[in-house]
Amino acid sequence: MKNKFDVIIIGAGPIGLRCGIEASRRELGHLIIDKGCLVNSIYNYPTNMTFFSTSERLEIGGVPFVSHGDKPTRREALEYYRRVKDSWNLNVNTYEKVIKVEGSRGDFTVTTDREKYFCNDVIVATGFYDTPNLMNVPGENLSKVKHYFREAHPVAYLDIIIVGAGNSGVDVALETFRRGSRVTMVIREDKIRDSVKYWVKPDIENRIKEGSIKAYFNSVISEIREREVDIKTPDKTVTVKNDFVFAMTGYHPDFSFLKMMGINISNDDSKTPQFNEETFETSKKGIYLAGVVCGGVETGKWFIENSRDHAINIFNRICNNR
Repeated sequence: MKNKFDVIIIGAGPIGLRCGIEASRRELGHLIIDKGCLVNSIYNYPTNMTFFSTSERLEIGGVPFVSHGDKPTRREALEYYRRVKDSWNLNVNTYEKVIKVEGSRGDFTVTTDREKYFCNDVIVATGFYDTPNLMNVPGENLSKVKHYFREAHPVAYLDIIIVGAGNSGVDVALETFRRGSRVTMVIREDKIRDSVKYWVKPDIENRIKEGSIKAYFNSVISEIREREVDIKTPDKTVTVKNDFVFAMTGYHPDFSFLKMMGINISNDDSKTPQFNEETFETSKKGIYLAGVVCGGVETGKWFIENSRDHAINIFNRICNNR
């Protein structure tokens, strides 16, 4: 049958590629589909980003990842995962969006905005980076509000607000400050998070202490307008001049996409997709989860390093069912 595969993998991030590698190792026909480019989330990271992990912890498929520094850069990672794709001759379709998944184990139909495909099993490795957590405040839909950060140059010498005190928020604050931006941080907690990279945390704390970066703790944005923002602090609401807001409020999986496939989602605050922790098969038989999408809103639970082996468990199950 035309467009028939043993397994279709949705998501061409590192874990999706790792699943494709495992399919190749077991001589199963595969297709990896992504609505963006190869490793689209990494591509959308800040241009000058450096990984927290060392390069060997990001390796997949036995392809060596050699970086120039102790920790690899975004650019090095993009080059590495292209090399992985080429080394394993993975079958990848980029810029193709999955619209619908129908059927049951052994007889799935995957419909995209281009084509219709058929497969025995489906693996969802979509991550979470495409769906930001919203602040749900008036003015959040203005073009000045950004949930992603690429580089500091476009906002140099401007008044910017950064929402969040995790690694992303701190990195944006320091990078924009050093490019001449007038930086204000709005932080829901009473301090910079303890999870911030240990070599960065003293830097941001010192910049706040000396007044180079203004910080409102125990505070939230209450309204955004074209040239100013209202910040609700413990004492009062203050209005500050503003050109751009970077809401580094985190991201979550596309739960509507998971539900469309028939995957059950927990009713508690974690919104964890239902899956077998040994086989990673979901409540919809024949559909599997791999990577950070397994964590629901707990996006820090899974990452490349500790989910690379999900593929082994998944394909053990798939092969046992054949």
